[in-house]
Amino acid sequence: MVLLFWISIFLIVYTYVGYGFVLYLLVKIKKIFSKPFLFSSDSALPTVTLIVAAYNEEDIIEEKIKNTLELDYPEGLIQLVFITDGSSDSTAAKVAGYSSIELLHQDSRAGKMAAIKRAIPFIKGEITVFTDANTFLNKAAILELVKHYQNPKVGAVAGEKRILVDDTADASSAGEGFYWKYESKLKQWDYELYSNVGAAGELFSIRTALYEPVESDTIIDDHMIAMRIAEKGYIIAYEPLAYAMETASADVAEELKRKIRIAAGGIQSIFRLRKSANPFNQPIFTFQYISHRVLRWTITPFLLILVFFLNIVLVVNDAGLFYIALLIAQCLFYLLSIAGVYFERKNIRIKALFIPYYFCVMNYAVIAGINRYFRKQQSAAWEKSRRK
Repeated sequence: MVLLFWISIFLIVYTYVGYGFVLYLLVKIKKIFSKPFLFSSDSALPTVTLIVAAYNEEDIIEEKIKNTLELDYPEGLIQLVFITDGSSDSTAAKVAGYSSIELLHQDSRAGKMAAIKRAIPFIKGEITVFTDANTFLNKAAILELVKHYQNPKVGAVAGEKRILVDDTADASSAGEGFYWKYESKLKQWDYELYSNVGAAGELFSIRTALYEPVESDTIIDDHMIAMRIAEKGYIIAYEPLAYAMETASADVAEELKRKIRIAAGGIQSIFRLRKSANPFNQPIFTFQYISHRVLRWTITPFLLILVFFLNIVLVVNDAGLFYIALLIAQCLFYLLSIAGVYFERKNIRIKALFIPYYFCVMNYAVIAGINRYFRKQQSAAWEKSRRK
């Protein structure tokens, strides 16, 4: 029992903190023996197609269009494609008002992946950039993404996601903002070691020729598109100077809905990305994939529950003061999380409670997402979350 307790503790700590330390050290060691790829400022720019899938985004679509038209990239080298399949509001009509944008629209809605598949034959660019309708890119985003394709080993490039948080942020805003700052650092180190392990739909790009259709029922299509390219032996680069900005979820309930969907998609992807989990294929990539993704999306949330109850049993069996202290620490952490729930509902913002609250929400979402996936209750169609 003691051995199981400590193995579980190790895996939990490794998943959320330890992997970051290991990654940091490995990157430092690598830099001693190898130099990073040097980009040339004289390299010819590739042609680019930027794809935006929008569903009932009439409130924000014109702002997205304005942001897209202001991107710093030569006009003759960029193609803009907006897909508005299934939209029942004025989204399609607003996009149609811009002659520089190619509009793809049909009344039926089959999910984001189906919409992307429908757009593939219209793509003219050597590089395809995907971005969401409710995110806004910095002007240099495309230039920063495409420079990585000077390296022939790079098959996809992920941009950075930034959550806009102010001093009045609630638990969903502050927790999500903190999470993405930590995630961005891990992604940077992942790439510096070897490769990223996936991409977020807010902003990522691929070599168009490497695109491989994924199943239409794919829940997290962005992750799967990038990972299928990585399974071919290419690197997923990461570029923090190309970033997508968006506001946080409207509240914790909206963030939870989004996280549950991602967790269900994470489990689905694990079953489908068998080459990624095979250490005989790409050992370093497999190490990164399991450490950064698989553990979070599978056993670690359940280990948190196991550790708590094993700790109670050890204390009852008089295992010693150290185990009593650990149990007290766990209880305090979860009490802080419960207090976070209470104060969130009362609209009282105490930042010290945001992280334990958000941490528990994230792990509950994984368990709920796994349950939803195996019950076949998760649709591939995107469930739009309200934003601040």
